[in-house]
Amino acid sequence: MVGDPRMSELLDDIRSALVTLTATLETASGTAEMLDAVCAEAVRVVPGADMASITTIDEGTARTAAYTDARALQVDQAQYALGHGPCLHAATTGETVRLSLDTASEIWPDFTASAKRIGLGSYLATPLRVDDHLSGAINLFGFDNHGFAELDSQLLTLYTTVVVFGLRTTRRYQQVRELADHLETAMRTRAVIEQAKGILMATHKITDEMAIQRLITHSQDTNTKLRHVAADFVRKAASTDAPTRPPSSGDTT
Repeated sequence: MVGDPRMSELLDDIRSALVTLTATLETASGTAEMLDAVCAEAVRVVPGADMASITTIDEGTARTAAYTDARALQVDQAQYALGHGPCLHAATTGETVRLSLDTASEIWPDFTASAKRIGLGSYLATPLRVDDHLSGAINLFGFDNHGFAELDSQLLTLYTTVVVFGLRTTRRYQQVRELADHLETAMRTRAVIEQAKGILMATHKITDEMAIQRLITHSQDTNTKLRHVAADFVRKAASTDAPTRPPSSGDTT
């Protein structure tokens, strides 16, 4: 309702949570750190959520990738052991699960019994599908028996939509960054190898093929990576007036 102070406060919490999440995603060093942030901020977004966890599915195996409370992890692991439960249902079917533990007892009696022993009363889980390598569910736990409201479900769905976009963007950026780093390393490697080849060709009047073969042979004989052999040879050549071939090459000019 417009002007409702409770709604205004809720929107402020959501806005603050998303700002914090965005800042973390921009500076996170890996997926684990990002999921920790997603999990922590989910509790702030949905009223009635006391704990949160994130279930991921990797080659059919479920695990908890992040959680805000050890009791949430305990509930997740009980579901994994049983092979069924609301988090697995949300993760594998793409459907949101919203229920009180009393309702859950009709569907998942074993899970419900273990959850009630911890003191849970309500459960809300929504699917999390980022890419082919990251999918699962965001799980929220409430100690009260409210079963979460429809608005709670919509808020978590909205939050998850923002999370998916953020995670996709961040993971793609990290992949591009890693590729750029690999290309930079490859270019440096190629440059030093070409430099070593040039020194050998000029010093011993040999062909390009003969020069690279000498480097490769020395790499194999010493069990040293080719780029390290080349870099070491260039360094030694730069410190002497008469650079020689790599030792133990077995080649002749």
